[in-house]
Amino acid sequence: MTDRKGGVEPQGTETALYASRKKLHVRSVTGRFANWRWVFVWLTQIVFYGLPWLSWNDRQAVLFHLAERKFYVFGAVYWPQDVVYLAILLIISAFALFFFTAVAGRLWCGYTCPQTVYTEIFLWIEEKIEGDHVARRKLEAKPLRGRKLWLRSLKFTVWGAVALWTGITFVAYFTPLEGLLHDIAHLQVGGWVLFWIVFYAAFTYLFAGVLREQVCIHMCPYARFQGVMFDSDTLVVSYDEARGEPRGPRSKSADREAIGKGDCVDCNICVQVCPTGIDIRDGLQYECIGCGACIDGCDEVMDRMGYERGLIRYSTENALRSRWGKRDILAHMLRPRILIYGVLLLVFCGATLAALVNRPEIRVDILRDRTALAREVPGGQIENIYRLQLLNMSEMPREVEIQVSGVPGAVIEGPTLALLPASGIESLGVNVRVPWDAVDPGTYEIVFEVQGDGYTVNESTTFIMPQ
Repeated sequence: MTDRKGGVEPQGTETALYASRKKLHVRSVTGRFANWRWVFVWLTQIVFYGLPWLSWNDRQAVLFHLAERKFYVFGAVYWPQDVVYLAILLIISAFALFFFTAVAGRLWCGYTCPQTVYTEIFLWIEEKIEGDHVARRKLEAKPLRGRKLWLRSLKFTVWGAVALWTGITFVAYFTPLEGLLHDIAHLQVGGWVLFWIVFYAAFTYLFAGVLREQVCIHMCPYARFQGVMFDSDTLVVSYDEARGEPRGPRSKSADREAIGKGDCVDCNICVQVCPTGIDIRDGLQYECIGCGACIDGCDEVMDRMGYERGLIRYSTENALRSRWGKRDILAHMLRPRILIYGVLLLVFCGATLAALVNRPEIRVDILRDRTALAREVPGGQIENIYRLQLLNMSEMPREVEIQVSGVPGAVIEGPTLALLPASGIESLGVNVRVPWDAVDPGTYEIVFEVQGDGYTVNESTTFIMPQ
């Protein structure tokens, strides 16, 4: 076998198919985009960890109770029949992702993606325990004993505690938190509950503590198809090559024009602070998650050198090529794809809001008695038998009255009042009778009217008049 230079490789030489991973020791950075990232870290984690502790009507405020097949979201109760709302929510999320990506790139990835958020948390823990990026790099080169063993053990323990609590919190959205904590304290956790706690905790630890940027680069599908949502007017993290090149080191007092240099001092801080380890000066790459860390790092260097900020900034391809200012960038933001995504997003949000506002508090399902489709009863009447499933969508008991219409002379034989339990189902057998001479033989549509306090729900079915 020949090598790249045309020579013959020595016998027994192994050729690697893939480049080995070089562990990144990301340098911490401060600045406006770093502040925004931490704002979203706090917001997302306050919501995630806090919601299971909130109470509403003597229950958990947000609970997707799989055992009871009920989804509680504050004052609303959703049943499996409401799965259409989940589908709509996914559609809205997709259009929101398309919209924001077309406007300003990977905002989701850079600020609110769980992978970014938990990696930021785990990196913060690592820095507090092991030190800054220089100290961590030196520690990495030392043998695993003494101080390194102690620091690594402490770090892994804290990571494990955060991951475990994250797994417990995740499961608390599907089983009541109070009972879950009681079972954990008394070592009575069920098999499936324990599985999902360990599963979610393990993947939190693995993704945020071990794999980190590898998830974004190799595992996340969004990194691969984001390009189809970008265009020349999409705001992305960009390096101003015309201003920065030719790059090179120099003293702060040096006249960059006299020495023929651009603003980039080739300090590589933009690479050191990048969570995926890329060099933004090589142009837009799919590994870039749009977090803006390189912008903060470069701005710090520009401040120290006395240069204007913005060598690396959020800009567009057209803006860099045509040297546009902020006003021109904003003027080109309202383009067809943005308008289409925005209109569709507003339509779906409006339709969903209207559907939720007008969502009936009583749902009626009707089942016919298949054993006797129609029969004659004393008094010269024809009777059809039905079973009404009355679903109370609210968390208060409701008294309803049932009436029937659609066929002349149709009446309900027996009680017409029913008390529906809070967030419960009541199954009622209902006999509908019609005089035999009221209508000709055939099939007719009848309507059950379920009336409550200020509302009426109508559900139609068929009545069979035999020969």
